[in-house]
Amino acid sequence: MNIFYTDFDRETYNGRSTTDYRSEFERDRDRIIYCSAFRRLQGKTQVFMSGEYDFYRTRLTHSIEVAQIGRSIVNYLNQHSEYLSQDFYLDSALVEVTCLAHDIGHPPFGHGGEKILNQIMTDYGGFEGNAQTLRILTEIFYESDEGRKGMKPSRALIDGIMKYKNVYSETPSDKHKFLYDDQKQFLEYICDNGSYEEPLKSQSIECQIMEWADDTAYSLNDLIDGYKAGFLTVKSISRWAESRELNTEEQQVIDELLQEIQREPEFEVYLANKVGEFIESVQLERTADHSWSNRYNFQLKRSDKYARQSKLYKDLAVDIIFQSPQIQQLEAKGGRIIRELYQVLADRYLDEKNTYQLLSRQIAKNIHSAGDRAAKARILCDHIAGMTDGYATRMYKRIFDPDFGSIVDLI
Repeated sequence: MNIFYTDFDRETYNGRSTTDYRSEFERDRDRIIYCSAFRRLQGKTQVFMSGEYDFYRTRLTHSIEVAQIGRSIVNYLNQHSEYLSQDFYLDSALVEVTCLAHDIGHPPFGHGGEKILNQIMTDYGGFEGNAQTLRILTEIFYESDEGRKGMKPSRALIDGIMKYKNVYSETPSDKHKFLYDDQKQFLEYICDNGSYEEPLKSQSIECQIMEWADDTAYSLNDLIDGYKAGFLTVKSISRWAESRELNTEEQQVIDELLQEIQREPEFEVYLANKVGEFIESVQLERTADHSWSNRYNFQLKRSDKYARQSKLYKDLAVDIIFQSPQIQQLEAKGGRIIRELYQVLADRYLDEKNTYQLLSRQIAKNIHSAGDRAAKARILCDHIAGMTDGYATRMYKRIFDPDFGSIVDLI
C-alpha cells in the first residue's frame, strides 16, 4: 500500500458511489481518457491549425506527450529520490491524469482563441483555459436531458490541475491567469474549508510535475513541428540569435542547435534526447512535514541550467514560429470566427432578436433555463470553447457563407 497519499487526497468531490479494482486516481484517469472533451483535443490547434498536415501535433498528441513525460518524471523520482520508497511514492496514475487533463479546457484556435473568448467574456467573469478545465471536470463533464454534472474528481486531481489559485475579480492586474469567481468553492474544497492554508499558497507536487512536463513538451517537441514546417532553419535561427544579446551559455545552446539542425535526419533524435535530459534534471526537496497530505511536503527542484534552456527554446519558438505572419494570420482568422459566432448566437439566445434554431435543443434548453444573463453567456461560452477548429469553421461557413452547407450536414 502506498502511504504517500491519505484519505484526504483520495476523497472525491460530491462522492463517488462505486468502487472496483482501481484506485481513485486510476478512475480519474480512465474517465478523462474516455470523455468527449478529451477526444475533441484531436481537432484543436497546438502550434499549427488542426488538419493542415496529419503529422503535426494537436492538443491531443501534445497532452499525451505531456502525460508520458510526467510519468517518466515520476518514475525517475521514485527510483532516485532519497525521500521515496516502496511504500511511499508518487502515484503515476495521478500525475498522468493531471497531465492528460491539463489542456482539456482550451478552446479552438489555440491561445488566440483563448484570448478572444476572454475579451468576449470580460463582463461575465472572463475566460481562461485552466479555469475551464476545472469547470469541465467539476460541473459539465456529463450532459444529458437532466442537465450537466461533473465527473466527481478526487481532491488531488482538482488540486493538481490548479495552476492558478486566484479568482477573476481578485486579479486586477493580470486578467489571463485566474479561476472563475464561482470556482472559489473549489479553493475552499482543496483546503478543507480553511483547515489548511498551504493549498492556497502554492502548487501540489503533482501540479509542479505537470508544469515541468508541459514546459518540456512545449519548448522541445513544438520545435520539431516548427522545423518540419520550415520555420526553424539555420538562417532563421542565426538571424534570431544575432538580434538578441545572448550570454555565453545561451550562445552555446544556440550554436549546438545550429550544429544539430544541419544533421537533418538526427535533429529529432537530438531533441528527443533533450527531453530525457529535462526529465532527469529534477529532484525532490522536502519543505514541510504535514500529516494531512504529503503533496505539500515536497517541492520539485528544477535544474537552473535546464530551466534557462527551456525559456530560451520557448523564446525562440515564439519569435520565429508563433509571431510569424503565417501563424498570426490564422490566429486572426480564428479569432474572427469565434467572435462572430458568439455574436450571432448571443443575438439569438441572449437577446432573442430572432427565433432561428441555431443550436441543438439540449444546448438551447440549458441556456434558456440558466439564471441571469451572465449564466446564459457562460453556457454559450462553454459551447464555443468545446468546439474543434473544424467544427467552428464549418458552423461559421454554414451561417455566413451562402454557398456552403446542406440540410444533411452533421451539426
